[in-house]
Amino acid sequence: MNEVFAPTTLGPLTLRNRVIKAATFEGRTPDALVTDDLIEFHREVAAGGVAMTTVAYCAVAPGGRTDRHQIWMRPEAVPGLRRLTDAVHAEGAAASAQLGHAGPVANSASNRAPALAPSRLFSPLGMSPMKVPDETEIGELVTAHADAALLAIEAGFDAVEIHFGHNYLASSFLSPLLNRRKDRYGGTLQNRARLAREIARAVRDAVGERIAVTAKLNMEDGVRGGFTLPESLQVASWLEADGTLDALELTAGSSLLNPMLLFHGAAPRREFAKTLPGPARWGFRLIGRAFLREYPYEKAYLLERARQFRRELSMPLVLLGGITDSESMQLAMDEGFEFVAMGRALLREPDLLRRIESDAKTESACVHCNECMPTIYSRTRCVLRIEPSAAGSAPDSR
Repeated sequence: MNEVFAPTTLGPLTLRNRVIKAATFEGRTPDALVTDDLIEFHREVAAGGVAMTTVAYCAVAPGGRTDRHQIWMRPEAVPGLRRLTDAVHAEGAAASAQLGHAGPVANSASNRAPALAPSRLFSPLGMSPMKVPDETEIGELVTAHADAALLAIEAGFDAVEIHFGHNYLASSFLSPLLNRRKDRYGGTLQNRARLAREIARAVRDAVGERIAVTAKLNMEDGVRGGFTLPESLQVASWLEADGTLDALELTAGSSLLNPMLLFHGAAPRREFAKTLPGPARWGFRLIGRAFLREYPYEKAYLLERARQFRRELSMPLVLLGGITDSESMQLAMDEGFEFVAMGRALLREPDLLRRIESDAKTESACVHCNECMPTIYSRTRCVLRIEPSAAGSAPDSR
């Protein structure tokens, strides 16, 4: 395990080890601003030993959120984000901001702004047609990512992670199922990848080498007619050749159509249904089994797909999915991955990494029930964990 816990570099950063806290939406910003509760969430995992924690979800526009309670990057958000990064740095860890636009996954009713999609789609969340941006509006979205990255620097972040996964905006453009455009952003894979590449280039040009720039990329959507693994390999090769990224975090699944491909384990259908209002709850009972599919949990469950990227790429890669113990971490290192990312296991035990470092036989207490997933609508947490008294949730006003 010496390799896992030795200092390493990510672009211009020096990190204390190779373990990253993956972006898991925290649900702790009721007024779309940083709260003490959000700060404590990230301070706790930083104190628990990760090299870098990722703040999710820092939208690049108010309409790019999955609901209006999420942070969007604007000057008013910077003081609170600065308090957060200061708290993380005080624990010896780095902080990354996940930047993106939810696109078709955005809740237009909550945001009071239309959801965006590459082609005409109907939003089940907003119960309204989605807006199809023209090329001028696409250019504005690209610029918004660059502007958000500059605000991240101002807020003290050490890195940004650009969201190219889960059928959020850039990912939806990659999907031939969702993208039926006839202009230079649709049709061929090269055209469908144009938006992701332009965003990565704009962010890199804006920040230079001041911070690390990574991206989360779908290896596949897991949906018939969607973005496939061979296509993703080609897009990853283009991104590598562009030289805009310091690392790729490899993911899978569609928040819009097949979220469980990312998570694996139990599908919490009943728990999700309880979060919905009456009519929607009945509708979910009809489609819940098709929407929340069952994928058996196993350690490093995305490794088989990710191996193909490791064989074809030379850039640093982050292995995500089923990384919960020393065995899975060492497996990733042996397979040539530079970093691993942990998510749900740290919701249950924020100090898990410290304990693994002290005793390599330490086992995670996460049972992969995925009942943490529906808590995103209130306050993301492990339902089996007895938390210390929660910090206050008032928005930062300094």
